[in-house]
Amino acid sequence: MRKVRMLIVDDDPDIRDVLNITLSAEGYEVIEASDGEEALKLVNEKSPNMVILDYMMPKIDGREVCRRIKSDILLAHLPVLMLTGKGEVADKVGGIEAGADDYVVKPFEPQELLARIKMILRRTERDLEANPLTRLPGNIAILNELQARIDSGAYFAVCYIDLDKFKSYNDKYGFEHGDSVIKETARILIKTVKGFGEKLDFVGHIGGDDFVVITTCENCEKISQKIIDDFNTSLPKFYTDKDRHAGFIIAPNRQGVTQKIPLLSLSIGIVTNQNQKITHVAQVGEIGAELKSYAKSLDGSKYVKDKRQPKQA
Repeated sequence: MRKVRMLIVDDDPDIRDVLNITLSAEGYEVIEASDGEEALKLVNEKSPNMVILDYMMPKIDGREVCRRIKSDILLAHLPVLMLTGKGEVADKVGGIEAGADDYVVKPFEPQELLARIKMILRRTERDLEANPLTRLPGNIAILNELQARIDSGAYFAVCYIDLDKFKSYNDKYGFEHGDSVIKETARILIKTVKGFGEKLDFVGHIGGDDFVVITTCENCEKISQKIIDDFNTSLPKFYTDKDRHAGFIIAPNRQGVTQKIPLLSLSIGIVTNQNQKITHVAQVGEIGAELKSYAKSLDGSKYVKDKRQPKQA
């Protein structure tokens, strides 16, 4: 089982040592940063489960680090525990206003600190099922959401989103670059749904390079096209100049044969219950897989919506 990873951020090495010893003794995995700039770098690279953050630091102070974490749509649920100076009310208020989940006053009692950490982690228990990379809801939440839509009897649309040629990209550029593509795709989905969808729309991460968006029948095509447009705009930054200008990479295909592989693209299959009755979740998945497979047979990023009419008896 993967250990809970804690990021300690403090410019005082003695404080970091105390925190490291305390947390390591409880079985937590610990990583450290000595300033706010390094902290933000590690948050994105190491995906910690929680941040223990000093308020007063060089380069970027704790309040600004917290604000940036909480303003990132993929990091907003990352819990932050702020360390403040004794009696510094302004620090406490500033930390809370920046989005900190709790604060502890220095000097602190290790047992109190551990109790607060465990309380915060319990409070965020609902996120444990979420994908650890994107923090988006995972399969259980997706299935529950689909079942709720079916049970409601209302019209809905499900967009199944898949990255094309992702395995070859991972093989060529490595998993860290691949993770960056996955996180960027998640950001695009969330921003698009917030900008063009409805309040009750849902974004989930099935796993790997597969995502799902549940929205309305009226908005599904507009959302899908916007996702594709923004993905294509972001794509060049994930390639070297050479590969970007060539329009392909040299990498093994799924059969292990080295060849020219096109740049990444998106395939989206849209399932709706407008023209057919959908009675169970598996039905949605089956139709979505069929549509996505067809979309993948086409070049470039594209979406395919199921517009077939039910067969007459």
